[in-house]
Amino acid sequence: MAQDDNSGKELAADDSSAHIAAPGASVGTAVVAPDAVKNPGLPPHRKRVTDLDPKKEKRAARTVYTLFYLSIVGSVWAVAAYMAFPITPGDMGSVRLNNLFIGLGIALALLALGIGAVHWGKALMADEEAIDERHPVRGSDETRQTAVEIFDTANKESGFGRRSMIRNTLIGALIAFPLPAVALFRGLAPEGKDTEPVALLSHTMWEKGTRLTRDPDGAPIKAADVTFGSAFHVIPDGLADIAHSDGMLEEKAKAIVLLMRLQPDQLHETEERKSWSYDGIVAYSKVCTHVGCPVALYEQRTHHLLCPCHQSQFDVTNHCAVIFGPAARPLPQLPIAVDDEGYLIAQSDFTEPVGPSFWERH
Repeated sequence: MAQDDNSGKELAADDSSAHIAAPGASVGTAVVAPDAVKNPGLPPHRKRVTDLDPKKEKRAARTVYTLFYLSIVGSVWAVAAYMAFPITPGDMGSVRLNNLFIGLGIALALLALGIGAVHWGKALMADEEAIDERHPVRGSDETRQTAVEIFDTANKESGFGRRSMIRNTLIGALIAFPLPAVALFRGLAPEGKDTEPVALLSHTMWEKGTRLTRDPDGAPIKAADVTFGSAFHVIPDGLADIAHSDGMLEEKAKAIVLLMRLQPDQLHETEERKSWSYDGIVAYSKVCTHVGCPVALYEQRTHHLLCPCHQSQFDVTNHCAVIFGPAARPLPQLPIAVDDEGYLIAQSDFTEPVGPSFWERH
């Protein structure tokens, strides 16, 4: 019986091997001839009413450019509402009116633009079934010429070059649509005298002799308290005392600092900045030089500072030079020293404007 069983196993193994080795077949699949299934083809094409009736085609075109006109009106209305319904400090009614009318204008601009584009595609653009064959993309002269022909065909099918009213109103709507955002961003700028960005960002609360204190309790920091590898979030002495006064947030936003301690031999300092640190302790602005996000993530092993908004990275060992990301310049360094009681103090204000780069900056 044992011999018969072994023979059966050998036979099964032989059959399996023969099955695997069969040409045109694989384990777990069936071999199907290429012509076994007939291609059903595309269903009969059903023309749209705009393809059959020229009057309805013109009506659809009028609907599209009317919607684009409405989008322009919505964008202009949002800008006008921003100026016609200003926000009065302490008056929540003015806030509601401002948000309501600006929101209605932006909603109309975006909704009309979207509906007009969709209606244009469904009612007026070419309505023919086609099959796009996939092929390797090559940058040869032939493929570039083909791309030009495709754009030309798309222009003819969409009617973009031929339907001037639709084209012009679409361009107008796209130009007008960002205007409310421009008007709203203007409200973020400070009002009153001395509002030049260079003047505002060139001076902070830091001055000679100002103690470095912890954020947010305002406790002064001794050099002995800063251990190797640690990072302190720092504000100027006295800022905590004006926590509830007007302008406190603006002053804090400009003056926030990150304090770190490295081994002195790890710092690659230029001659003019060797006196800006104290026994491996360095202080840099927390305001990212990209768009102003707080740079608050410190990697102890690599000595890199990371901005969480857009992943800009700065090298603390090399004056916070940019090593990755969209930031355009290093973080400004705050010159520091130690007073007679061992507390860390600022030698002066920052020597350059803090915050994002801007065209007025020297």
